[in-house]
Parts: sequence; C-alpha cells; structure tokens
Amino acid sequence: MMKIRSHRRAGIYNALLLVLFAVILSSCGKKANGRRFHHGEDYFEYSSINCRAYAASLTEFGGIGDGITSNTKAFQDAINYLSQFESYGGSILFVPPGKWLTGNFNITSSHFTLFLHQDAVLLGSQDESEYAVIDPLPSYGRGRDTQGGRFVSLIFGTNLTDVVITGNNGTIDGQGQIWWNKFRNGSLQYTRPYLIEIMFSDEVEISNIVLVNSPSWNVHPVYSSNVVVRGITITAPVRSPNTDGINPDSCTNVHIEDCYIVSGDDCVAVKSGWDEYGIAFGMPTKQLFIKGLTCISPTSATIALGSEMSGGIEDVRAEDIVAINTESAVRIKTAVGRGGYVKDVFVKGMTMKTMKYVFWMTGNYGSHPDNNYDPNALPVIDNINYQDMVAENVTMAARLEGIPGDTFTGICISNVTIGMATSAKKLPWNCTNVAGVSSGVTPKPCSLLPEQEGLSTCNFPTDHRPIREVNLRTCSCKNKLFKRNGL
Repeated sequence: MMKIRSHRRAGIYNALLLVLFAVILSSCGKKANGRRFHHGEDYFEYSSINCRAYAASLTEFGGIGDGITSNTKAFQDAINYLSQFESYGGSILFVPPGKWLTGNFNITSSHFTLFLHQDAVLLGSQDESEYAVIDPLPSYGRGRDTQGGRFVSLIFGTNLTDVVITGNNGTIDGQGQIWWNKFRNGSLQYTRPYLIEIMFSDEVEISNIVLVNSPSWNVHPVYSSNVVVRGITITAPVRSPNTDGINPDSCTNVHIEDCYIVSGDDCVAVKSGWDEYGIAFGMPTKQLFIKGLTCISPTSATIALGSEMSGGIEDVRAEDIVAINTESAVRIKTAVGRGGYVKDVFVKGMTMKTMKYVFWMTGNYGSHPDNNYDPNALPVIDNINYQDMVAENVTMAARLEGIPGDTFTGICISNVTIGMATSAKKLPWNCTNVAGVSSGVTPKPCSLLPEQEGLSTCNFPTDHRPIREVNLRTCSCKNKLFKRNGL
C-alpha cells in the first residue's frame, strides 16, 4: 500500500513539474484584442478556433531548412515530444522560414497545431521509402490508383480531437511531378500519397496555407466530423492527374470557405465510399457547407458529388461560387452498382465564365473497384436545387443523364441565365431519365424540366448549421519556445 501511494505521489509530482516547467518556458494562449500579426522565432500570433498553451520550433529538434536535408525525423520527434502536453492546454509546432524537405510524418496528439511561417516551405520527399504503405480505406476496398494498399499522406493523422494545420500562408509543396510520371507510365505499386489526410477525427481545422503540386488529392478529411477548411490556396498544373482540391469523404458537418483552387481534377469532390465497400461501411457525407470558392479546372468540376458516393451524400449547401475555364459547375457522378444516394443539394449564387457544361449529371460513370459490385444497387438522386446563377461563353447548358429505370428526380433550376458561346452545341440541353421543374431559365430547358408557373425560387432551407458560426480567436505565443533538452 505504501509503495502504491509513493508511486502516485511521484506521478503527481512529475506532472506538476512538467506543467510548471512548461509555464516557465512558454507563454501561449488567447489574445482577446490582437490586431497585428508577428511571426518571429520568439513571438508570433495566429488565428485559430482553439489556442494552445505551449510551443516548440522545428529547429529545436534538429530541423534544417536547406531544401536538401531530410527533416522527416525532426518533424516526428517534435510532434512526439509535444504530445505529452495534450492534457495541459495543447501544443503548437512552429515551422520557421526555410525549405524543409520531409517525408511522411504523423500527427499523434490531440489539441495540436502545426503552424507554417509565411516563408516556410515544406517540400514533400520524392523518395517512396519516406512513405509507409498503409491499408486501403475500408469504404473503398482498395487503393484508388492500384489494387493494393496506398502510400500514407505527407501529413497524416487519425483518431484525433482538435487538430489544426495553419499558418500565415506558408507552403506545402508535394513535388508531385515524379509521382504523376509514375502514375502515367503504370510503374506505381501503390496509390499515390495525398498532401493532408485526417481520419476518424473530430474538430479539424485546415486554414491559411498554400498547397502546390500534390502527388494526388490535396486535402482529404475522411470519417471525420466538425471540419473547417478556410482560406487555403491550392494549385497544380491543370493536366496533372487526380490533383483534386478538397475531398470531404464520409464526413459530417464540414465548412469550406474562401478557398482558391486551380487543379487537374475537381476543385471540391464530395465522396462517401465505393460500390459494395461504401455500401457496407455506410457512412454518408452530410451537412456540408461551401462558400466563397473560386475554381479553375478545364477538365473537371467546380463541385463534384461522387463518383464514390455509395455511403450517401446529403444536405449539401453551396453559395457565392466563381468558376472560370472549368469543365462544369456542378457535377453528380454515379453508376449502376454504386447504390447510395445524393439528395438535398442546394447551390446558389454562382458566377461562371468559359464552361463546357453548367449542369452535368452522369449515371454511367463506371469505374468500379472490382467485379463484385451488385448490379441491382442503383443510386437515388433526388431534390437537387440550383438557383441564382449567371454564366457566359458556355458550350452546353446542361447534360443530364439519369439511369434507365432509375430516374433522377426532384431537380429544380430557377433564375439562371446562361450565355452560349459562338461555338456552342446546337442542342443546349440534353436530358434523359431525369425529372423536375424550372423557372426563369435561359436558354429554355429541356421538356423534362418544364417551366412551372408560380415558381419564383426553388425550396432552399433557411436554417443555419452550427459549423457556419465558428469564430476564430487571435492566439499568441511569446517569450522562449520549448527547449527539447530542458526536460
């Protein structure tokens, strides 16, 4: 009994020493009325949903920002060290100016922030050995690029609460060219890494950073909830393969706002699993809000729903969207065998210039993980609403293709003006196996979307999701940062 008590006292004593020493060395937290932003090695301020109590700099763990030296170990050592402060107000890892070559590192701690200085550039290693091979996602059954597993993302985290990746527009450069080449010539054994993937987590913030040249998808929150993606810039060559911008996947309560994306694939791609694997996993993406998105993607969509949507997609709201030189504004992608559903979609306030299609629904997208899908698993597409849109220089107003015997229903399009290009198709609307109504649409829609008298607007919801009301705090870290050898 005495031994147990003495061990308890020692544990309490060590915990108190840890907290006391951290308080002495670091002063981080919320600053109520901060207006100026400073980003030095010993003091910086940042906006975030949650502030942190303690901080460290990558340089204290052997980080060398010369663009040549690998910092994979330095990142992981820093994160592992800071994880001990998870229950004491959380921690922040500061990445100072420099070029920081790194392979994959894992965020292992909740209540954690990764902060990139405006002159910091994370360079993703092009060495495959710097990325562990992990299992396919259970809702996909295989890797997206190959039948096998997948390379872990450059920044990866799972089973976390309150994790933030932010900065003052610091950059993460995936150096994707070598990965694109391997994909094109078929030499990859595993699916390419993403830049950021957070799994099975709650309270995720990704904000105020620049992502360039990802090997594949850029931002992939999956099986997560209460996700905020705000103020990020994503760029990649418009012919780079599968460089999707933001892919909320089997997530609940997601807010995407004020993002600028130029990519070789969909700017925002909403997903929820693939064929029989997604049906069995059964986790939909729902309560998604998108606002202030600017997209350039000549071969893909501004907002895509699917094609992997077998777990279901519902309650998607988007407004104040700009699309320039983009293949389509909103595209629903599905196929026989997908099952699942896309329903309760509300998009308004889009401005478009130089588009191949404004509206596009595809019921024959194909692309299956294997031959074990159920041919009787038909998707349900219902209550799709578009309103208050203007487009110019458009090749075709709409291409709406449902599935024979599986009509896409409840389509409503109102107050939409589409200016056709001089080289536009003679038939501006092509509709099969769809049903709905229209009002105040130019050019006149197809007969399957007849003008409904008395309809001034589609039936848009008026309630506000809590994720839209998230407020950012101004946080600050002052004085000395942690010294690794101090504890």
